[in-house]
Amino acid sequence: MTSSSTTRGSASGGGPPASQPDHLGHVIFITAAAAMGGFLFGYDSSVINGAVVAIRDRFDVGPATLAQVIAAALIGCALGAATAGRIADRIGRIRCMQIAAVLFTASAIGSALPFALWDLAVWRVIGGFGIGMASVIGPAYIAEVSPPAYRGRLASFQQAAIVIGIAISQLVNWGILNLADGDQRGKIGGLEAWQWMLGVMVVPAVLYGLMSFVIPESPRFLISVGRNAEARKVLSEVEGTHIDLDGRVADIEHAMRSEHKSTFKDLLGGRAGFLPIVWIGIGLSVFQQLVGINVIFYYSSSLWQSVGIDPSASFLYSFETSVVNIIGTVIAMIFVDRIGRKPLALIGSVGMAISLGLAAWAFSYKSGAGDDIALPHAQGIVALVAANFFVLFFALSWGVVVWVLLGEMFPGRIRAAALGVAAAAQWIANWVITVSFPTLSDWNLSGAYVIYTVFAVLSIPFILKWVPETKGKALEEMG
Repeated sequence: MTSSSTTRGSASGGGPPASQPDHLGHVIFITAAAAMGGFLFGYDSSVINGAVVAIRDRFDVGPATLAQVIAAALIGCALGAATAGRIADRIGRIRCMQIAAVLFTASAIGSALPFALWDLAVWRVIGGFGIGMASVIGPAYIAEVSPPAYRGRLASFQQAAIVIGIAISQLVNWGILNLADGDQRGKIGGLEAWQWMLGVMVVPAVLYGLMSFVIPESPRFLISVGRNAEARKVLSEVEGTHIDLDGRVADIEHAMRSEHKSTFKDLLGGRAGFLPIVWIGIGLSVFQQLVGINVIFYYSSSLWQSVGIDPSASFLYSFETSVVNIIGTVIAMIFVDRIGRKPLALIGSVGMAISLGLAAWAFSYKSGAGDDIALPHAQGIVALVAANFFVLFFALSWGVVVWVLLGEMFPGRIRAAALGVAAAAQWIANWVITVSFPTLSDWNLSGAYVIYTVFAVLSIPFILKWVPETKGKALEEMG
């Protein structure tokens, strides 16, 4: 136990821990495979952006009803996230990923071939359930297989996968739109362009399922079901053969003996309902969404069209925003283990508040109503620049930091259940923003961005007072 204790102690100090994998490339592959759930989330979030106008025309619905259909997937996401922890504790992380892949594959096919609007909504809920499961299992699994020295950067793969999924979906949408001569309802091989946009999602869904068959189960789950020999093998792959494997297994077993399978009841405590650490996780999830980030990705094409940019160019602007998103995520991956989670979050909050404030000012100059609005040239440029800086600051901070913290910050005895509740809160907040934006936009577009600015400002004292720093700590130390 001495060797194990030494390794654990070094992980809790200021520097990186001693254990390092012998084959870092293998660890990166495992992490990337698990993060494919994030890719599916990003892809789905953005791919619907290219089909919004066509769905509205095909089914002849207004903006409020359309928003409900777009957001239907988020209801499934909340349900999937809330139940994923218990499912994963019972059947394992890998099986949970495979179920999510099956659900999303079915959703992609059904969404591409709907016979009515309610049918499309149902398929989106089914796909959302799979994405919600993946959103919980991905960060939890990555945290459990990552060496402490690399855990922040590896946990960042979840957000990196999300932003890459967004970018790829926009490229695919742009390519399909060009094949259909710029018409979302143009026919390609007997189907309308928007149907191809939604149907192509089957490719990453199947890939996610296939990759889940070639990565190992979490060592913590293996130990929980008595498969210690397999757990040692996985630990040697991801943390290095030079560590005291028996000591590591003993540490994990000791931590598990002092805990039990997490349930919703374990999250309750005191007059506030949930335990304080659970409220912090919920707060992180809610703030991440209430700054309005998904407005940029769900409605970006229609938003830029509304400020005078033609439809084909608006898709390019949306893709350019995705490139900025990827750049910000790479910056976060570089610095999350160097300067810590809280400093990055604070930098992002300040940058987002300023950017959103500038966007609110620019949109206050709009003229017209509904889809027929315009901005003066100077304000239009400010709106575009502010939107891109908002995405940059979000990506280099809250986009990555929240997923890293949610995978790390909870004590082991409540990790699965707490992560599920926090992720469910994130999807609910995402749903609120998605369904409210069309109405807010019609009421006062500038006012909508003022609301998002206020939440960005409020996130600053929230970080300073309540969010813990988890940099350099082993998972067994949390709590």
